Amino acid sequence: MTTVGREETRPVAVTSSAAARRRAVGPVACGVLAVALLVSATVAVGLGAVAVPVDSVVAILGAELWPGGAAAVAAFGPAERAIVWELRLPRVLLGAAAGAGLSAIGATLQVLTRNPLADPYLFGISAGASVGAVLVILHAGPFAGPLTLPAAAFAGAMVAMAVVFAAARDRAGRTSSERLVLTGVAVAFVLHAITSFMIVTTVNRGAESALFWMMGGLANARWSNVPVPCGVTLCGTAWLILRAERINALALGDDAARTLGIDVSALRAEIFVVTALMTGAIVSAAGGIGFVGLVLPHVVRLVLGGNLRVLLPVAALLGAVFLVWVDVAARAAFAPREIPLGVMTSLIGGVFFLWLVRRRAPS
Repeated sequence: MTTVGREETRPVAVTSSAAARRRAVGPVACGVLAVALLVSATVAVGLGAVAVPVDSVVAILGAELWPGGAAAVAAFGPAERAIVWELRLPRVLLGAAAGAGLSAIGATLQVLTRNPLADPYLFGISAGASVGAVLVILHAGPFAGPLTLPAAAFAGAMVAMAVVFAAARDRAGRTSSERLVLTGVAVAFVLHAITSFMIVTTVNRGAESALFWMMGGLANARWSNVPVPCGVTLCGTAWLILRAERINALALGDDAARTLGIDVSALRAEIFVVTALMTGAIVSAAGGIGFVGLVLPHVVRLVLGGNLRVLLPVAALLGAVFLVWVDVAARAAFAPREIPLGVMTSLIGGVFFLWLVRRRAPS
């Protein structure tokens, strides 16, 4: 499976005519998914234990966003306005940002390492971010400022990534994609164990919230903690799209990239910092959400190929739409109880890979 996946991630492994067709499909897919995301977000804001009609959602959002809309907002009940504007819209925005960011990170890491199993969850980056964030939740609590949690999560993600890449080097200083994935899984297990140890040995009331947060969810989404992950995801994804051609060259090997005038070490370091920053920002707000960055880029690659310039924006938009609707399912499946979002994505990801293994099995 790994060998086949490595072949799929090579961005120049298709004919020029096929590549041209895929490049032409990319903008169309982005347009369709952008419309789907807008419609999905509007409908999702109205879904929940208390249903709000779509026309009311549109009217409330328009009144809040349009200058001088206070009079229009007053036409709705305070409860309906609070549900739409204060509770559900931040949740939907955070879900879209998390889905887009994790998909963009996964697509980048898979092309960079030429391995379809690479994603922030299996690479240990999410686990490192979780260690930093849980430290703040358990020991800083209400004394933490609004940027303390994202900063701690980013620091944890950076440390985890540094450990993974240092431990994956062989005696000759080389790093293979297989060693990176195996090392990432091992580091992730160790970091998850550290996080669990911190939670079970803490006697304060933050342990329960930290445990639920580790499983991922958007229940704590508020306007106060949405701007950082949304802004970091938007800027980070834009940066990755601008560097897509250079990252494609890295996928061909360091020597080939150097012949194109690329500073391999500097570019790789920039990619690691950007992806760690994005992961830390997402994990600090939404907790540990696995498999999004693994499954969705893989699905898009099956259709559009491994050219990151085409793959990345489509995967990001698809991830945003996907996580918005998975969150709706998590809220509605056993309402009024809510299933942790990470449980839902892990279930979907596990089923997907069982299907993938059977699909690739020799006949």
